[in-house]
Amino acid sequence: MPRALLLLVVAGLACLASGCAPLLVGTAAIGGTAVATDRRSTDVQLADERIEWTVSGRIGDKLKNQGNVSVTSYNYQVLLTGQATTEPLKQEAETIAAAVPGVKGVTNDLLVAPPSSLASRAHDTYLTSAVKSRFVGDQKFNPVHVKVVTDGGVAYLLGIVTRKEADEATHIARHVSGVKKVVRLFEYLPDPPPKPPADAAKK
Repeated sequence: MPRALLLLVVAGLACLASGCAPLLVGTAAIGGTAVATDRRSTDVQLADERIEWTVSGRIGDKLKNQGNVSVTSYNYQVLLTGQATTEPLKQEAETIAAAVPGVKGVTNDLLVAPPSSLASRAHDTYLTSAVKSRFVGDQKFNPVHVKVVTDGGVAYLLGIVTRKEADEATHIARHVSGVKKVVRLFEYLPDPPPKPPADAAKK
Protein backbone atom coordinates (compact mmCIF):
# COMPACT_ATOMS: atom_id res chain seq x y z
CA MET A 1 0.00 0.00 0.00
CA PRO A 2 1.39 3.47 -0.86
CA ARG A 3 2.66 5.40 2.16
CA ALA A 4 0.23 8.32 1.66
CA LEU A 5 -2.76 5.96 1.45
CA LEU A 6 -1.56 4.04 4.48
CA LEU A 7 -1.30 7.32 6.40
CA LEU A 8 -4.90 8.22 5.58
CA VAL A 9 -6.14 4.80 6.66
CA VAL A 10 -4.20 4.90 9.94
CA ALA A 11 -5.29 8.47 10.63
CA GLY A 12 -8.92 7.59 10.00
CA LEU A 13 -8.78 4.61 12.35
CA ALA A 14 -7.05 6.70 15.00
CA CYS A 15 -9.74 9.32 14.75
CA LEU A 16 -12.53 6.78 15.09
CA ALA A 17 -10.81 5.08 18.00
CA SER A 18 -10.18 8.28 19.91
CA GLY A 19 -13.49 10.01 19.27
CA CYS A 20 -12.13 13.16 17.66
CA ALA A 21 -15.33 13.98 15.77
CA PRO A 22 -16.22 17.04 17.90
CA LEU A 23 -12.99 18.80 16.92
CA LEU A 24 -11.92 20.63 13.82
CA VAL A 25 -8.45 19.29 13.08
CA GLY A 26 -5.95 21.41 11.19
CA THR A 27 -4.21 18.80 9.03
CA ALA A 28 -2.93 18.69 5.49
CA ALA A 29 -2.92 15.64 3.22
CA ILE A 30 0.56 14.45 2.37
CA GLY A 31 0.92 13.99 -1.38
CA GLY A 32 3.95 12.97 -3.39
CA THR A 33 4.85 16.53 -4.40
CA ALA A 34 4.54 17.89 -0.88
CA VAL A 35 6.70 15.11 0.54
CA ALA A 36 9.36 15.78 -2.08
CA THR A 37 9.57 19.53 -1.44
CA ASP A 38 8.71 19.83 2.27
CA ARG A 39 11.76 20.72 4.36
CA ARG A 40 10.66 18.22 6.97
CA SER A 41 11.68 14.63 6.35
CA THR A 42 8.93 12.15 5.46
CA ASP A 43 9.23 10.61 8.93
CA VAL A 44 8.70 14.00 10.58
CA GLN A 45 5.68 14.72 8.39
CA LEU A 46 4.15 11.39 9.38
CA ALA A 47 4.96 12.06 13.03
CA ASP A 48 3.24 15.46 12.82
CA GLU A 49 0.13 13.79 11.40
CA ARG A 50 0.17 11.24 14.23
CA ILE A 51 0.58 14.00 16.81
CA GLU A 52 -2.37 15.95 15.38
CA TRP A 53 -4.71 12.97 15.48
CA THR A 54 -3.59 11.87 18.94
CA VAL A 55 -3.83 15.33 20.51
CA SER A 56 -7.19 15.95 18.85
CA GLY A 57 -8.62 12.69 20.14
CA ARG A 58 -7.45 13.22 23.70
CA ILE A 59 -8.63 16.83 23.85
CA GLY A 60 -11.94 15.80 22.31
CA ASP A 61 -12.43 13.19 25.02
CA LYS A 62 -11.82 15.87 27.66
CA LEU A 63 -13.70 18.86 26.26
CA LYS A 64 -16.49 17.05 24.41
CA ASN A 65 -18.96 19.82 23.50
CA GLN A 66 -17.26 22.43 25.69
CA GLY A 67 -14.95 23.71 23.01
CA ASN A 68 -13.86 23.75 19.42
CA VAL A 69 -10.14 23.02 19.15
CA SER A 70 -8.02 22.90 16.02
CA VAL A 71 -4.70 21.09 16.40
CA THR A 72 -1.75 21.72 14.11
CA SER A 73 1.66 20.08 14.47
CA TYR A 74 4.66 21.26 12.49
CA ASN A 75 8.11 19.79 13.18
CA TYR A 76 6.86 18.51 16.56
CA GLN A 77 5.60 21.97 17.60
CA VAL A 78 1.86 22.00 18.37
CA LEU A 79 -0.46 24.95 17.82
CA LEU A 80 -3.88 24.99 19.53
CA THR A 81 -6.47 27.38 18.13
CA GLY A 82 -10.20 27.73 18.62
CA GLN A 83 -12.21 28.03 21.80
CA ALA A 84 -12.60 26.44 25.23
CA THR A 85 -15.47 27.50 27.45
CA THR A 86 -13.38 27.94 30.63
CA GLU A 87 -9.79 28.83 31.52
CA PRO A 88 -9.22 25.45 33.28
CA LEU A 89 -10.30 23.63 30.11
CA LYS A 90 -7.96 25.80 28.04
CA GLN A 91 -5.05 24.91 30.31
CA GLU A 92 -6.08 21.25 30.38
CA ALA A 93 -5.95 21.17 26.58
CA GLU A 94 -2.37 22.46 26.68
CA THR A 95 -1.38 19.90 29.32
CA ILE A 96 -2.87 17.10 27.23
CA ALA A 97 -1.04 18.24 24.10
CA ALA A 98 2.30 18.59 25.87
CA ALA A 99 2.02 15.03 27.24
CA VAL A 100 1.71 13.37 23.82
CA PRO A 101 4.94 11.55 22.87
CA GLY A 102 7.02 13.47 20.35
CA VAL A 103 5.63 16.92 21.15
CA LYS A 104 8.46 19.39 21.77
CA GLY A 105 6.43 22.53 22.44
CA VAL A 106 2.88 23.89 22.55
CA THR A 107 1.55 27.30 21.53
CA ASN A 108 -1.83 27.66 23.21
CA ASP A 109 -3.87 30.33 21.42
CA LEU A 110 -7.27 29.03 22.52
CA LEU A 111 -9.79 31.70 23.42
CA VAL A 112 -11.95 31.31 26.51
CA ALA A 113 -15.27 31.60 24.70
CA PRO A 114 -18.18 29.54 23.38
CA PRO A 115 -17.46 27.50 20.24
CA SER A 116 -17.37 29.62 17.08
CA SER A 117 -20.22 29.45 14.56
CA LEU A 118 -20.10 27.41 11.37
CA ALA A 119 -20.15 30.67 9.41
CA SER A 120 -17.06 31.90 11.25
CA ARG A 121 -15.22 28.65 10.62
CA ALA A 122 -16.17 28.73 6.95
CA HIS A 123 -14.80 32.27 6.69
CA ASP A 124 -11.54 31.15 8.28
CA THR A 125 -11.31 28.31 5.75
CA TYR A 126 -11.82 30.84 2.96
CA LEU A 127 -9.10 33.11 4.37
CA THR A 128 -6.65 30.21 4.56
CA SER A 129 -7.33 29.40 0.91
CA ALA A 130 -6.99 33.05 -0.06
CA VAL A 131 -3.60 33.38 1.65
CA LYS A 132 -2.33 30.17 0.06
CA SER A 133 -3.56 31.32 -3.35
CA ARG A 134 -1.65 34.58 -2.96
CA PHE A 135 1.48 32.64 -2.03
CA VAL A 136 1.17 30.69 -5.28
CA GLY A 137 0.28 33.70 -7.39
CA ASP A 138 3.02 36.00 -6.12
CA GLN A 139 5.75 33.37 -6.65
CA LYS A 140 8.02 34.87 -3.98
CA PHE A 141 8.89 31.50 -2.43
CA ASN A 142 7.84 27.87 -2.56
CA PRO A 143 4.36 27.88 -0.93
CA VAL A 144 4.87 24.30 0.30
CA HIS A 145 7.34 25.69 2.83
CA VAL A 146 4.70 27.75 4.68
CA LYS A 147 1.68 26.21 6.41
CA VAL A 148 -1.30 28.50 7.01
CA VAL A 149 -3.87 28.12 9.79
CA THR A 150 -6.59 30.73 10.25
CA ASP A 151 -8.83 31.16 13.29
CA GLY A 152 -11.03 34.15 14.04
CA GLY A 153 -9.41 36.07 11.19
CA VAL A 154 -5.92 35.54 12.66
CA ALA A 155 -3.54 33.89 10.20
CA TYR A 156 -0.86 31.67 11.76
CA LEU A 157 2.17 30.96 9.58
CA LEU A 158 4.33 27.92 10.29
CA GLY A 159 7.31 26.47 8.48
CA ILE A 160 11.04 26.02 8.24
CA VAL A 161 12.05 29.11 6.28
CA THR A 162 14.67 31.79 5.77
CA ARG A 163 14.05 35.25 7.22
CA LYS A 164 13.45 36.54 3.69
CA GLU A 165 10.80 33.88 3.04
CA ALA A 166 9.18 34.63 6.42
CA ASP A 167 9.01 38.35 5.67
CA GLU A 168 7.55 37.76 2.21
CA ALA A 169 4.93 35.35 3.55
CA THR A 170 4.00 37.76 6.33
CA HIS A 171 3.69 40.69 3.93
CA ILE A 172 1.43 38.72 1.60
CA ALA A 173 -0.80 37.38 4.40
CA ARG A 174 -1.22 40.83 5.96
CA HIS A 175 -2.57 42.20 2.69
CA VAL A 176 -5.27 39.56 2.20
CA SER A 177 -8.64 41.16 2.81
CA GLY A 178 -10.23 39.85 6.02
CA VAL A 179 -6.99 38.88 7.77
CA LYS A 180 -6.96 40.76 11.08
CA LYS A 181 -3.54 39.72 12.32
CA VAL A 182 -0.59 37.53 11.31
CA VAL A 183 1.22 35.37 13.88
CA ARG A 184 4.62 33.96 12.89
CA LEU A 185 5.56 30.58 14.32
CA PHE A 186 8.51 29.88 12.05
CA GLU A 187 11.76 28.01 12.53
CA TYR A 188 14.52 29.85 10.69
CA LEU A 189 17.18 28.73 8.26
CA PRO A 190 20.23 30.85 7.39
CA ASP A 191 19.59 33.18 4.47
CA PRO A 192 21.61 32.23 1.37
CA PRO A 193 24.58 34.49 0.55
CA PRO A 194 23.80 37.34 -1.84
CA LYS A 195 24.48 36.73 -5.52
CA PRO A 196 27.51 38.53 -6.92
CA PRO A 197 26.85 41.47 -9.27
CA ALA A 198 26.36 40.52 -12.92
CA ASP A 199 29.57 42.32 -13.94
CA ALA A 200 31.62 40.43 -11.37
CA ALA A 201 30.19 37.10 -12.53
CA LYS A 202 31.47 37.75 -16.07
CA LYS A 203 35.08 38.30 -14.95
